[in-house]
Amino acid sequence: MHAAVCSVALLFGIVIAPAQAEVAGKPFKIVALGDSLTAGLGLPASEGFVPRLQAALAAKGIAAEVVNAGVSGDTASDALARLDWSVPENTDAVILEVGANDMLRGLKPQLTRAALDTILQRLKERHVAVLLCGMRAAPNLGADYAAAFEGIYPALASKYDIPLYPFFLDGVAADLGRLQRDGLHPNAAGVEVMVAGILPQVELLIAQIRDRRSS
Repeated sequence: MHAAVCSVALLFGIVIAPAQAEVAGKPFKIVALGDSLTAGLGLPASEGFVPRLQAALAAKGIAAEVVNAGVSGDTASDALARLDWSVPENTDAVILEVGANDMLRGLKPQLTRAALDTILQRLKERHVAVLLCGMRAAPNLGADYAAAFEGIYPALASKYDIPLYPFFLDGVAADLGRLQRDGLHPNAAGVEVMVAGILPQVELLIAQIRDRRSS
C-alpha cells in the first residue's frame, strides 16, 4: 500500500509540476549574468554551473531555460556594458553574479557598487526579476576593503528589495577538494555544491515569476 501511494505521489510530482511551470505556455527564461564562475571556466560544457542548475530544475519538474551569459574576466562594469544584448527582451529573470574580478584586481568598491547599482536599476525598469549573488573579499586585501566590498551586496539587495544569495562560492571556497588547481574556480564536485546551495533561492525566484504571469 505504501509503495502504491509513493508511486502515485511520484506520478503527480512528474505530471503536475511541469504543468504549473508552463502555466503561461512557455518555460521560464533565466539569464545567468556573470564571470568565469558562471561561465564554467575549466570544465566540460555539461558540468558548468548553468547546465547543472538547469538539470537540477528539470529534476524538480520545472520547465526552465537557463542561459549562460558568463564571460571569463568580466568585472561589474564589463557586465553593465553588455547588459542589453546579454539579457534579451524575453528574459523572465537574471541570476546576477559579478564582482569577483573587481575584488581580485583591487578595484575600488565604489566602482563595483556603481556598476551593480546601474545594472539593477535597468533590470528593475524592464521588470526583470533578479537574484543577486554576493562575493567575499580575499583576506589579504584587509578588513577595510573586505567590509566595503562585501557590504555592496546586502545594501543593494535591500535598496531594490530583491533576494540575495550571500556567497556564490559558499561551501566551495578554500576547499581544495572542490576547486580546480588554480584554487579559484570550482571543479565538477564544487559546482554540484553550489547548485544545491542556490537551488532553493532559484525556486523562490521562479515562484515570483509564476505569480507575475498569473496576475
